[in-house]
Amino acid sequence: RASALAMDKQAAKQAFAGAGLRCPEGQVVHRAEAHRVMEPPYVVKPVREGSSVGVLIVRGGDNRAPLDREAWPHGEEVLVERYIPGRELTVAVMGDRALGVTEIRPRDDGFYDYEHKYTDGRSDHLIPAPVPGRVAEAAMATALAAHHALGCRGVSRCDFRYDDGAGGPDGLYLLELNTQPGMTPLSLVPEQAAHAGIDFEALVAWMVEEARCDP
Repeated sequence: RASALAMDKQAAKQAFAGAGLRCPEGQVVHRAEAHRVMEPPYVVKPVREGSSVGVLIVRGGDNRAPLDREAWPHGEEVLVERYIPGRELTVAVMGDRALGVTEIRPRDDGFYDYEHKYTDGRSDHLIPAPVPGRVAEAAMATALAAHHALGCRGVSRCDFRYDDGAGGPDGLYLLELNTQPGMTPLSLVPEQAAHAGIDFEALVAWMVEEARCDP
């Protein structure tokens, strides 16, 4: 159930709102109406995809046409969210513990899309993230609260945007939670675990030992 909620971005946002967690305002609409929801900049996302597949950022002055089926193979519905300027942060949660905060910096002018996630050398991971202590504490507390809001157990990872122009934790926005975070050499959870003193073998052993089925 937790994974199903997390994969459905709108359902997850509703659960987060119920827990008092702040996400960018947004709306689910038919793909043909995506350009009419709000003034740019905004983000268009598939409602049920992972790894940033299909994510589009629409900025002021873009002359993007309405999404047709050929240009948008991700279903009839889209989630349109306000674009949050600033920095990309992520927090892994292991059981009842937030492991740390990483800032992700793409090496070009792009955002942290599929190519930047899975291509070596396309992004830098800064851990601990160079953000004020209050912001790091808020990100870890929010990630743990989101983990519990969706009923997660084991390992999850929350992604954030941090508008450092807003001042302190007021600029922190929860984007989404991933219940199946990557375990590759480029992945963020093993990197955060290692920074917290948990090597890869110990992380995998803990995940296996903690895995269980509901009765």
